[in-house]
Amino acid sequence: MQSLAAIADPTRRRIVELLAERERTAGELVAEFDVSAPAISQHLNVLRAAGLVTTRAVGQSRIQALNPDGFDGLEDWLQQTRSVWSRRLDALERELRAEDEANARKAPKKPSS
Repeated sequence: MQSLAAIADPTRRRIVELLAERERTAGELVAEFDVSAPAISQHLNVLRAAGLVTTRAVGQSRIQALNPDGFDGLEDWLQQTRSVWSRRLDALERELRAEDEANARKAPKKPSS
């Protein structure tokens, strides 16, 4: 999953967070980091290749924006993963309750006062 690999990097996650707030130029993004403009450009290329970011020309500027459709694959993967864990946790809960009930039946009863 290319999108998951793309956001594994903390700088790229921060770029996604910034673009979630609003669209920005590459220069605005560079100003937010202590890395070079070429480094931010490389991060943007990775995010574009993963389909998470789009770029559009407005005059001489290149505006970076999130591509909401690019997150669909990530969302699907998260849903599947949650579903698996939900089923496992539900099964664990049933086992623990059954064990508690069995232990309660085995426990000696306290005499009434």
